[in-house]
Amino acid sequence: MEQGEISIFPEETVVYATFWQRFAAAFIDGMILLIPNLLIGKFIGGDRFFYDLMENNVQASSVIGQALQAALALFYSAAMESGNAQATVGKQALGIRVTSTAGERITFSNALGRNAGKWVSDIILLFGYFMMLWDERNQALHDRMAGTLVVKKQASS
Repeated sequence: MEQGEISIFPEETVVYATFWQRFAAAFIDGMILLIPNLLIGKFIGGDRFFYDLMENNVQASSVIGQALQAALALFYSAAMESGNAQATVGKQALGIRVTSTAGERITFSNALGRNAGKWVSDIILLFGYFMMLWDERNQALHDRMAGTLVVKKQASS
């Protein structure tokens, strides 16, 4: 821990989530979001309502669909990570959660910013995700930007 940080679990050892744990959690969350994303793609990407509304403008309906899919992923992650479990379903399945650097639950706005920060890593060819491989606290770029950690709690011996 850095100077000035405290752990809300002083009797326990906190272990940072690994790259592969976080990757697996993201995969699980991707599978969970697949069905709503397919539905959004079907209804907005060219079927009837929005397609007719856009006067058969496939490009405009596609942009709206992609924006809704991005918003869904953003709000799903932010709501779950700022909630009582402090984790998306994928993170819960792997026994990891998101905390502030002081070990506290993050706010919805902090979680929203954290997850929006993932787009920066996407733009720079995923480099921001790989930063966790050499960071001592396994923080990716979006974790550093938001002041968060992804941890797995283990009981001390």
